[in-house]
Amino acid sequence: MSQAWWVFAAASFLVSVPVFVQAPLVRLMPMVSLVMTAGWVWLGVTLMQRPKTQVWGDLLLGFSWSWLAGSIYWGWLRWEPTIHLPIEAIGLPFALWCVWRGWGLVGNLFYLGSLFGTVVTDLYFYIVDLIPHWRSLMQVDPALATPIFQSAIAIVNSPWGISWSFVLVAILLVVGLSALRSRTLHWWAFGGAVLSTILVDSLFWLAASMA
Repeated sequence: MSQAWWVFAAASFLVSVPVFVQAPLVRLMPMVSLVMTAGWVWLGVTLMQRPKTQVWGDLLLGFSWSWLAGSIYWGWLRWEPTIHLPIEAIGLPFALWCVWRGWGLVGNLFYLGSLFGTVVTDLYFYIVDLIPHWRSLMQVDPALATPIFQSAIAIVNSPWGISWSFVLVAILLVVGLSALRSRTLHWWAFGGAVLSTILVDSLFWLAASMA
């Protein structure tokens, strides 16, 4: 179980990496971010070949899908939110095939958990009608973004926005905590990715509120 907690912590950390590390990088140097995907894959494969680090290599390979999708979308396509999920799901067929074959379960279930969290977050944007604000933020100069943030926060803090946030957080909690009932490492990777979505989204809300 101690290793399970380490996997959980690593999965939670890796969900935050694209948000706090890749996001600023990809705006300035999208091609560098894209090329770094190969580095994650190489490191993952290298670690997987050693018994003591096999789990961490597996996890990094799953993370590389999230990094690749983030590089493509936020580097060149961020102005159109409707294609966000299709881009994030770029590794879905491969991940599902690997899970079916029982290969790379830690990494692939981490990726699926991360993707599930992204789906829930985007669903919230659609339900409470934040998509126009998303599109505007991607097109406006950062110095002029404060009114857009304030308008979006007003929607989030409305009874409609708060009600749906409780519903979707409850979904994330149920799915994430259910995964942690398992004693297998891959489900802890999945649970860590799902539950950390709540933390990342909360930090986004806090940052937008302070804008």
